[in-house]
Amino acid sequence: MYLYHFGLRELPFTLTPNTNFYLGLEPHNEALAVLTTALKTGEGFIKVVGEVGTGKTLMCRKLLNEIPEHFVTAYIPNPYLKPDELRRAVAVELGVKQAQRMSVQLLTQRIQTRLLELHNQGHSVVLILDEAQALPAESLEALRLFTNLETETRKLLQVVLFAQPELDERLAETAFRQLKQRITFSYKLRSMTAHEVEHYIQHRMQVAGYKGASLFNHALAKKIAKVTQGVPRLVNILCHKMLMLGYGEGSYQLTKKHLYSAIQDTEGMQGYKKTNVTMVSILAIITIAALYYAWSISGVSL
Repeated sequence: MYLYHFGLRELPFTLTPNTNFYLGLEPHNEALAVLTTALKTGEGFIKVVGEVGTGKTLMCRKLLNEIPEHFVTAYIPNPYLKPDELRRAVAVELGVKQAQRMSVQLLTQRIQTRLLELHNQGHSVVLILDEAQALPAESLEALRLFTNLETETRKLLQVVLFAQPELDERLAETAFRQLKQRITFSYKLRSMTAHEVEHYIQHRMQVAGYKGASLFNHALAKKIAKVTQGVPRLVNILCHKMLMLGYGEGSYQLTKKHLYSAIQDTEGMQGYKKTNVTMVSILAIITIAALYYAWSISGVSL
């Protein structure tokens, strides 16, 4: 749609976690430092908590990409699994053959054997779970039992939990006090400040290939920070829609009007500012852009 209009190579504000767009802001650098330090010391449980849209999944991908080579990782992006399903998912990630066909007892033995093999080869094993607040209660207990597997000197399996604040609420329950005591390192991701939001927007535009004068000036970035409360996902949504509106009008400069129109088109933010431009205008831009794209690649007159 608006790539050619603004001279971009790719969409700068997609919601897909893309580590190419990673920006080392203070909260994310601190979280990575906590994670790497905890993993090096061989701790059993490590927890990173953040509100919806604060970049937990991006942090998770960043950790997977940059974890030292001697680590073997088992990554489970959707942990809404029963204990048996969780064991089998971990076994598959660790390369245990025929994990789906074994009894629970044999599967547990094979996982322990595999962990010992990797330990003897000089590897450390880390299990990384995204959206860990979704783990059923029985699976949380199974996860705790996993970390009982150890040698005389260190744990055979470390666990990193990325979760929403609901996980902290669950761990505060008496039933989970044993698991809570085993979390030796934790970090809470905060939202971005106004200055960080401006830096974040400019960074993503530059990575996407933009080389012109700033489309999102200081005053505009400050307003975006205010209405989104510094949540990266909301910043991405608004900026993407603002670029669409600018393209639809043939404009090369974004204004407050574009911001307020994007707000009205975004679920949960409509009450901030009323505007004459509604969701229909954005849908119209999408339709026109799609038709133009279809025409451009087919050469058929519309």
